[in-house]
Amino acid sequence: MDNTKAYRMTVARVYPMYLAKVEKKGRTKEELDEVIYWLAGYNQNGLQEQLDHEVDFETFFKEAPLMNPKAELIKGMICGYRVEEIEEPLMQQIRWLDKLVDELAKGKSMEKILRK
Repeated sequence: MDNTKAYRMTVARVYPMYLAKVEKKGRTKEELDEVIYWLAGYNQNGLQEQLDHEVDFETFFKEAPLMNPKAELIKGMICGYRVEEIEEPLMQQIRWLDKLVDELAKGKSMEKILRK
């Protein structure tokens, strides 16, 4: 499986899709950002800088201030794969983010999404 295309996709290109998905289900930009902050350790300025510089997912996760150790608690299906079984670390990180966005859009409480 060639993951190069996913790795090179810019976060700035995907972020509006994430936002539209969660807003369509009554969630907010602030909640989406909180999920990203939780997963990758960015703050508001750091996330905005990544979006402004149109970094790809590989760079986004490589430059992440601190991946949350609780991310390993993210389980379930996304795009036909169990996220906990994905062996390639970068692809797993991308799918963790996808899974969190899905959970947000499906109305899960922030407490559960953030594995508190």
